[in-house]
Amino acid sequence: MAIAADYIELIEKMVIVDALPCLAALINPSIGQRENIDCSVMVNQITKLPEEQFLQMQKMSMLQLIQNTEMLETVLNWSMQSDKQTFTEMYCDFSNTDLREKIKGVKCSTLVLLESNFRNFKPAIEEQFRDLEFADLHYANNGLHFIMYDEKEWYLDQLANFLTNP
Repeated sequence: MAIAADYIELIEKMVIVDALPCLAALINPSIGQRENIDCSVMVNQITKLPEEQFLQMQKMSMLQLIQNTEMLETVLNWSMQSDKQTFTEMYCDFSNTDLREKIKGVKCSTLVLLESNFRNFKPAIEEQFRDLEFADLHYANNGLHFIMYDEKEWYLDQLANFLTNP
């Protein structure tokens, strides 16, 4: 979303998969992006975790993000191959990102595919995407964050329809 806002002339179409302009705003709509947030405590805690503890933490997280048990080990392995410090810093940064104002400048056609649980927050989510003028939001029927594995056919159909239509 940030790239599409910064480089309007380069992006013709954009697909957003289970991401929001400001995830933290689902809990607190008045929250904004804070400058120079200090994540050192969280980074230190997670980087010092023994591998087995980190694995268990990630496994608990992945169970909330994917239903397709055949792909659980794959996404868990991706997570475990990540550098813990980079992973934690990225998570902190993502948790502090607010693109609600920035996306006002996006002019490309946008497909937004969201996990099924986000239906419970539909008014708040639609409010976040309100200023993304050419956005088309679709909620998965049952899939979680890894929609492409949980509802593969639906996901591929959504992509094909979006990419082949003007």
